[in-house]
Amino acid sequence: MAKLDAPFRYDIVGSFLRPASLKEARAAHAAGKLSDAELTAAEDAAIKDLIAKEKSAGLKAVTDGEFRRRYWHLDFLSDLEGVQEVPAEQWSVQFKGAQPRPATVRITDKIGFGNHPFLKHFDYLKSVAGATPAKMTIPSPSMLHLICCVREKNYQPCKRYEGNEELLFHDLAAAYADAVQSFYDHGCRYLQLDDTSWGELCDKEKRAAYEARGFDLDELERNYVSVINEALANKPDDLVVTIHICRGNFRSTWFSSGGYEPVAKILFPNAKVDGFFLEYDSDRAGGFEPLSYIANQRVVLGLVTSKSGKLENPDDVKRRIEEASKFVPFEQLCLSSQCGFSSTEEGNILTEEDQWAKIALIKRIAEDVWGTNA
Repeated sequence: MAKLDAPFRYDIVGSFLRPASLKEARAAHAAGKLSDAELTAAEDAAIKDLIAKEKSAGLKAVTDGEFRRRYWHLDFLSDLEGVQEVPAEQWSVQFKGAQPRPATVRITDKIGFGNHPFLKHFDYLKSVAGATPAKMTIPSPSMLHLICCVREKNYQPCKRYEGNEELLFHDLAAAYADAVQSFYDHGCRYLQLDDTSWGELCDKEKRAAYEARGFDLDELERNYVSVINEALANKPDDLVVTIHICRGNFRSTWFSSGGYEPVAKILFPNAKVDGFFLEYDSDRAGGFEPLSYIANQRVVLGLVTSKSGKLENPDDVKRRIEEASKFVPFEQLCLSSQCGFSSTEEGNILTEEDQWAKIALIKRIAEDVWGTNA
């Protein structure tokens, strides 16, 4: 099978606003008024309708909108072997506005992929997608380490990892290598790793706080790149893997700010991925200069915000694409929204109509810039 020409000139990060019917079903399930099977049926119906809309919008790959998840990351991480979701009084990072319902995860034993429930989630996505490529999104391996071992000020390693963080990184990479191969075996040919750790490492205040606690951030960045590369070392040649880097996305707010300069030299030329989805919808992401460190990966410019329904001026977006092409070859550039529309089940502050108008705008601009057959 030929490798997909992905990421595509116009693409999506992955999450979509949950329809009212799905929110009602989840609330009923939480209240004990809907069975597990009935909730799954409601999710299936909502995903089937979403995929039809994605195809109608002309997307070249479709996702399930993350409709089965509460959070973009914790649902996946907590279902890894050796990882447990635990209550939290507050988030270890604070958004600049509304806050999600707090929760976190803890490493309790050897990390493994196991018989992860997201494989069944992908099976359904692929069955409904049909001939259209099905894109799967999961949190990056660095997120587990960041949440448990960096953000957590009172981190206490479990017995297996006491005094041996190298073993933790090895197990983490091995678990993700299993995940990559398992999704591939189930028919996945387009996999995305979602990652806010790099956004945090772009933030001067967060960097200073972590350094004050004794972290060597250059070493941490190298470890995170190594884990990703080790996880992908044996990936099949026809599997596309990308990374999406974000600075936080909940109810149209954020928690990190800063350009890519602090991470560019370590991340961009060394991560063995096919593309980077990069947030660029506001001045909080800085300029395009760090893109000069990109190797041969595609760069999906997140120039269209998913945080509001106001449509960007197409000419402004085109000018920014041209600016970016001064630092990375034009043919390596693509376009998307800066993040998904609903990183948690609550969703950003815009309407479903706004959401599809954003996707139509991205497609129209990309076709103007690269041509209808690009």
